[in-house]
Amino acid sequence: MPDEVRYEYRRWNATREKMTLRRRVLAGLRRTILAAGVLVLLILALSSQDRSSTGSGNGLRQPIASEDDTAMSLEERLMEQSRLIEAEMRMSERRKYLSERCSEESLDKPGNDSLHRPNAWEFLVNRDHHLIWCNVFKAASTSWMYNFNLLAGYSSQFLKSSKAVPVSLARQKYPRPTAEELAKFLNDSISFLIVRHPFERLLSAYRDKLEHSLPHTFHSKLGSYIVSHYRTKSPKSGGKRGPRYPLFEEFIKWLLCEWKVGNELDMHWTPIVNFCTPCQVRFDVIAKFETLHDDQNYLIKQAHVGHIIKPEWKNPSRGVQTKDVIKQYFSQLSKTQIKDLYEMFRYDFILFDYSLIEYIENGRDEVTKLECKK
Repeated sequence: MPDEVRYEYRRWNATREKMTLRRRVLAGLRRTILAAGVLVLLILALSSQDRSSTGSGNGLRQPIASEDDTAMSLEERLMEQSRLIEAEMRMSERRKYLSERCSEESLDKPGNDSLHRPNAWEFLVNRDHHLIWCNVFKAASTSWMYNFNLLAGYSSQFLKSSKAVPVSLARQKYPRPTAEELAKFLNDSISFLIVRHPFERLLSAYRDKLEHSLPHTFHSKLGSYIVSHYRTKSPKSGGKRGPRYPLFEEFIKWLLCEWKVGNELDMHWTPIVNFCTPCQVRFDVIAKFETLHDDQNYLIKQAHVGHIIKPEWKNPSRGVQTKDVIKQYFSQLSKTQIKDLYEMFRYDFILFDYSLIEYIENGRDEVTKLECKK
């Protein structure tokens, strides 16, 4: 077993045991909160009835519930509170985990290279609502670009009818901050980013931008370039060249070559550690694709913007979801190629606690050599 896989397996197994214990603790906590909540609300209800029956005219008013709360039953309100407490525990664990890994990898120290200084370029800062987001493409970015445009004052009707690119609209309201401005704004704002398994995010980007690219677009032209340079002509094909878009293996060969020579990467497959420099910028909320609905709900309530935006997902995959076709695509790759991809996204795996195991198990058992084309 390769060292990388052995390390990943040990880390995954230890994490699974920790998560099992955590689930038991959280299940007990939920039951305790539910029971205590029922008792408290019953006492309040009884005391309210007592005041009413005695005809008390002291002018006391019951607390005004929010519109969302009034639509919930007692049990729904208690369960919502339980989910928020669980989300806060997740965020605390993720912040601690990130801090420890940043320290272990020496990524929290200041420096002159791109990993050791804050990259403020990709951040959107909403000063009205004190909310800061680092936009990671292919990690609920469509949904949150829409949300940030709503928070900027654009109406939902305008956003639905506008032909403008959402990120261009957003940048009219959210100019790119300098590192100094970002550091200042972080003092009184909630900062967040949304992360996703590096390989699932990469596959999602490939399917969206290359496999389903529209004709005459930048990514369509890029796909044609990859096909012309990385597609092997087989005598058995009878002159047929295959699909117009690059196959997943062809895309990966090109991508690894781009990475190895140090070329600037497309924003849709740039590693998160390069994009958001999470060891150099404080993040209060680290949302994950795997727990996206609850994490978004927690963030929205913490930022008090529930009257403007909702925890919605606006850009699901076309047809089959990416997570359901992982084996189909990664079986095109050799284990050697998957290990090279791991090195490319190594820090994303380590900092956000993702595993390589499922993916490398799907790879072909052959040693392949990367040959880059000029």
